[in-house]
Amino acid sequence: MPVQRLNHAVLYVRDVERSVAFYADLLGFRTVFRLHADGDKVPEGAFLQAEESANDHDLAFLQIEGPDSPQGPGRRPGLAHLAWEVDTLAELQRIRGKLVRAGALANEIDHGTTKSLYVSDPDGLEFEVCWLVPADRSGGLEREAFTPLDLDSVTAQFGADLPGGTGVSAPARH
Repeated sequence: MPVQRLNHAVLYVRDVERSVAFYADLLGFRTVFRLHADGDKVPEGAFLQAEESANDHDLAFLQIEGPDSPQGPGRRPGLAHLAWEVDTLAELQRIRGKLVRAGALANEIDHGTTKSLYVSDPDGLEFEVCWLVPADRSGGLEREAFTPLDLDSVTAQFGADLPGGTGVSAPARH
């Protein structure tokens, strides 16, 4: 998998507000989006950007509340997942095929400006492989969408070989 860059990390935390304050005060992160708890479906969460970043988020926090938290029994503070970014939708398609054949594809989500595959490894650890819509092509797309990903339609829309992340997580190509 030709990873272009680490796109973001998601952490399980005991107190979202405490974590936001820590990373904002000490490291200059800014909050760009919040999740508000919805019973057992959506945990409290916050998505943050680093000071000079144009990425939709570089760090996210999901709150855990004990053994019966929405994220599953026995959840502890720590890593929820890392997201690795690939350069083209052709590469995302190729990786998807390998994941399906291996039975490792856990979910496919269209986050608007990010097209994501979620993978569960043999120990149940989760990671994300994603492609980002270039900044100049993202007009009108939501940044915080959570809909099923139709990778064939997205590839038809943007083309299989369009470099992703340009002007967002990667510098403009000349």
